[in-house]
Amino acid sequence: MGQSKVEAMFKSTLQKIGYVVLMLLLISVISFGAIHLAPNSFFASGELNPNITQESLEQLKKVYGLDKSLLMQFVAWFQAMVQLDFGISFASGKAVRDEILSRLPITLLMNIISMIFVFALSLYFGIKSALKQTTFYDRSVKQFSLLSYAMPSFYLSLLLVMLFAVKWKIFPISGLHTSDVGDGLWYYLDMAWHLFLPIFVMVFGGLGSLTLYVRSLTLNILKSDYIFFARSRGIEGQALLWHFILPNLSPPIVTILGLSLPGLIGGSVILESIFAINGMGLLFYQSALSRDYPVIMGILIISSFLTLMGNMIADLVLTRLNPHFKRKN
Repeated sequence: MGQSKVEAMFKSTLQKIGYVVLMLLLISVISFGAIHLAPNSFFASGELNPNITQESLEQLKKVYGLDKSLLMQFVAWFQAMVQLDFGISFASGKAVRDEILSRLPITLLMNIISMIFVFALSLYFGIKSALKQTTFYDRSVKQFSLLSYAMPSFYLSLLLVMLFAVKWKIFPISGLHTSDVGDGLWYYLDMAWHLFLPIFVMVFGGLGSLTLYVRSLTLNILKSDYIFFARSRGIEGQALLWHFILPNLSPPIVTILGLSLPGLIGGSVILESIFAINGMGLLFYQSALSRDYPVIMGILIISSFLTLMGNMIADLVLTRLNPHFKRKN
């Protein structure tokens, strides 16, 4: 019996790995084709510059391998990508891997902090709102959630900058550090001071939809038979929350948490552009404008891989939480 379980687990693992590999291949083919078939290119401005000869442009294209057919370009790029080599950035001339690694820490920091606050606050407000249904607290939470869901992040960012950075001068306008910041504790306090507004916008923007989702799930749980029988036995308050509500909320929350994994590296294009934060979001935005194909493909493939891995991790955690859970493929 034990051997059959091991064989089934091994077979399931192989299927998941094969699914990830197949999906990455399809995503890379579609993304590579779509990006290269888009109008204009990185060398479009050079073609309009009278000071740059056609021979120079052809030499540059040959250096970056753009003189070959689209199929040969993809094969060469895919072979390098398997070795975690995403090529050379057209704009900076640096390795794409180094470009991504240099921008990654600040994006990870911002998104991890905001994700922790979003999930913690959404669980608190969503569950409490469902337990106090039709009360003033419940109506207030719903109105706040709708405001959060409907508020554009770029508008809120500009509004906060105008009020707290320009008018009242409480927070800095942009950047990560003050020019004359010291070392040690003051360095990190200065960074926290600069990141307060962008992280606040990220938390505010993600809070509304997740709070309403948690509230809806909790209301469905409260209508279930096992909650009725638990209350008939006198179970209320914290016992009802920890032993009945939270265990049944775990599967959908874990799924959302797993699918949120790509956001940790993708960053926020709008926020990083407004607050001039040199992270992954700003890198992707600048690369898209300049048609920097290697950087765009590197970020897309890493984000796609994280999406697939987040899905797999969510499946494993759900199976651990509930052994009867099985993903239907």
